[in-house]
This record gives sequence, C-alpha cells and structure tokens, in this order.
Amino acid sequence: MITPFQPILDRARARSGGAAALEEALPQPKSDDELRAVPDDRYLSLMSRRVFRAGLKHALVDARWPAFEEVFFGFEPRRVTAMNDEDVEKLMGNRRLIRHWAKLKSVRHNAAAMTRVSEAHGSFGAYLAGWPATDITGLWTDLVRRFAHLGGNSGPSFLRMAGRDTFLFSGDVVRGLVGAGVVGARPTSKADLLKAQDAFNAWAEETGRPLSHLSMILARSVD
Repeated sequence: MITPFQPILDRARARSGGAAALEEALPQPKSDDELRAVPDDRYLSLMSRRVFRAGLKHALVDARWPAFEEVFFGFEPRRVTAMNDEDVEKLMGNRRLIRHWAKLKSVRHNAAAMTRVSEAHGSFGAYLAGWPATDITGLWTDLVRRFAHLGGNSGPSFLRMAGRDTFLFSGDVVRGLVGAGVVGARPTSKADLLKAQDAFNAWAEETGRPLSHLSMILARSVD
C-alpha cells in the first residue's frame, strides 16, 4: 500500500515556512500545447546545455552558451547534423567553448536523433507532450536509448529544464521514497523504477498535483 501524501505535504509545509511559501517554491510545468509550441532548436539547445552542465558549475556553462549558440548555428538540428567530423574537430580549438570532445560530438549525434524523433512525431515537443505522465520513467529510458549523455539524472533534469512534467531522483527525493517505504535505496533497477513510478502515480491521483510538485514536496519533507 502506498503511503498517503497528506502527511508528506504537512511535513513539507512545516519545513518550508508554511503552505504559501511552499507553493511559491514549486516549479510550474508547461502544458502540452506549450511544449508543442517550442521549436526543435530550443530543445536541442537545452539538451546540449544540460549535457555540458553535468559535472560543471551551471554558471560557467551558462556564461559560455552564447558562443555555443553561434558555432552550432542556433542549434537548428538539420544544420548541426550536416556538420562533418572536421567541423566538430575545429571546435576543440575554440577557447570560447568548453572543449570536451565527447560532449561536443554528442551535439551532432543528438541533433540527428532529434531530427528522427521530429519526423516521426511532427516535432520534438509533440513527442514530449504525447508521452504519458504515468510512464515518465519510460520517457527517461527512451531518451537514454535515443540520445547521448542523458543517463542518470541528466535526462530527467533536461525534461525539467524544458518544462516537461517529471519527478527527479535528487538525494532528498530518494530519502523521501525510502522513508515512505517505496524503495530501499536509489531506484536503478527496472523493478524499483516501476515502484517509484507507481508511488508518484498514486500520489498524483490522490492530490491532483503534477509530478514536479510531488517531487519537490517530497524532497522538502525530509530532514
């Protein structure tokens, strides 16, 4: 039986300085229509930024992002896909960039993958909007299968950046899941991912809240 969410919410409110303070801190996911309205180049830019942020200070990556926008043609997927090996290799000499070879190569790989997804679904935003919230961990898995450097927290973090409703497995969220008896440790196996998904699905049905709200509330409920 899944632990009711109300006690979790009560603890989070108490630790956040009250209900109003908690609500103000919660992220606001985009609607399906809003996700579909975002052009593919903006999704590729966000995805690439998330890849480069991994292991680095976000401010460092963000400060250099205008240069990335320039050298990758505004992240227009087809133009990036058309870059040849020599084009990408030249970027290693550009001091305005973060010169990480595997991550630089991933931009072209992910541009090609995004183009294929867009062709199949009409746009990348339509692909995100069409994925059921009741299987968000399935979307994580599909991102890992299709794209480079989106394993671990990177895929879910990219979705959160893009406004696609998702929960995250931050340290506090994992502690909350363990405390609620959902899992015994950080979910990594298919079985534990399913347990976590089932818990969030039950809490979403109980509260009517999006996954991102539930995730942050759970994180704020732990000591």
